[in-house]
Amino acid sequence: MSLSSKHRRDRTARAATAAVTILMAGALGAAGAGTSNAGTPDAGTSNAGTAAPQTRQIASSVLGSDYKITLTALRSPEDDLAASVRLQVFTRGDGAWKESDRVTVGDVDGWFWYPLTGKGAVCDFATASTEPAPLTVSLLITPSIGCSDPVHYLVKEGRVYAD
Repeated sequence: MSLSSKHRRDRTARAATAAVTILMAGALGAAGAGTSNAGTPDAGTSNAGTAAPQTRQIASSVLGSDYKITLTALRSPEDDLAASVRLQVFTRGDGAWKESDRVTVGDVDGWFWYPLTGKGAVCDFATASTEPAPLTVSLLITPSIGCSDPVHYLVKEGRVYAD
């Protein structure tokens, strides 16, 4: 074998390896562009207008067979650090829970997402199986500030009223 044909084969092999590497990188890059971010801390966040905001249920209570009450944190579509809290009341009908009322606890985007969805976020969530059903909510503002003042509601005939 001549020296020039050995060099030609080495160059051809290196060129083929480089081409395969470039093709693989392109394919992996294209595949990565469509992968879900479900395992990342910001999973579920999106740009405004492209998808529903990230939500996390932070408390719930079932009062006999009459009411189910939930507190849900909704991450702001404009500010990743801000959140709102939705209080929902469900009544039982036709064998399923159906929403009968909802209110926003505090101001829209008036809470901080991370403390609200972290450990110790619910300072007080008290309900009672009476009619009307009293309801108290207090949530963590930040670990350094502490808990919000309690907010009192009444649930009467499936509707939420400020107390």
